[in-house]
Amino acid sequence: MILARAIGVTRRYGDVTALHDVHLDIPAGTVTGLLGPNGAGKSTLLNLLVGLRRATAGRIELFGGDPRDPARRRLLGMTPQETGLPGTLRVGEVVDFVSAHYPDPVPRAELLDRFGLADQHRKQTGGLSGGQKRRLAVALAFVGRPRLVVLDEPTTGLDVEARRALWDAIGSFHADGGTVLISSHYLEEIEALAQRVVVIGQGRVLAEDTVEAVRGLVGVRRVSLTTAELPDLPGVLGVERAEGRTHLLTADADQLVRDLVGTGAAFSGLEVRPTSLEEAFLTITARGDQPLADTVRGDQPLAA
Repeated sequence: MILARAIGVTRRYGDVTALHDVHLDIPAGTVTGLLGPNGAGKSTLLNLLVGLRRATAGRIELFGGDPRDPARRRLLGMTPQETGLPGTLRVGEVVDFVSAHYPDPVPRAELLDRFGLADQHRKQTGGLSGGQKRRLAVALAFVGRPRLVVLDEPTTGLDVEARRALWDAIGSFHADGGTVLISSHYLEEIEALAQRVVVIGQGRVLAEDTVEAVRGLVGVRRVSLTTAELPDLPGVLGVERAEGRTHLLTADADQLVRDLVGTGAAFSGLEVRPTSLEEAFLTITARGDQPLADTVRGDQPLAA
């Protein structure tokens, strides 16, 4: 079942096209990660899917209908990138206010405990730390027992421990059958949580598939080695040096290794492995606004 869908969606702001002919499905029971550089159109797409903005062209469906229909939006939870909490209200009062909009909300104590805020229920939100405010904003997305949760950069400003706790809460929601669409600039977050990933750039869908498929279909491998001096080699797409090792990105690892051996350069600790999601993301977005969805989606090979 498809819970949310964009069909040929274009969104313009004056002369600026934020999204162009975007097609996207959010299947039930999945965690989908939305990736893209700043200004790619991620937040615009999320706002369209939840009914906060209207498409200039194309169609948005939420639970099979209009995302602005209140009956459909009661099945939705969202944490936008920017949130504002009334500073004079206590944490428990904020939860109670939001809970009043749903027929069967999660009990306040259970919700706050799930997100590590049980000790803060009597504190005014204006006195919370930035991380605590963010956790509360995310917790409010789950209060109505939604079928779909949309999170726009949910862990921005959180420390590592708080981020991991939030990952656990999202994972628990998904394990119980929930569906999540999450936008994040922490690629390790998407790798930890998502089964599917959508990469957008300059308002277009550049790739859409499983995390494993997107890593593999870009046709890039990572060749790592230790060497005092790296010779000039053809076919190197990128070079990174860290902790005394050199990491090379290439579309043909076998040929790169042959070329390396042919130079006579001294090296050790050779390792070849698939690209990470971060490296795949950088490779895809570096290709500019070329619409790669036809070549990265499904089981077709990526065009060279």
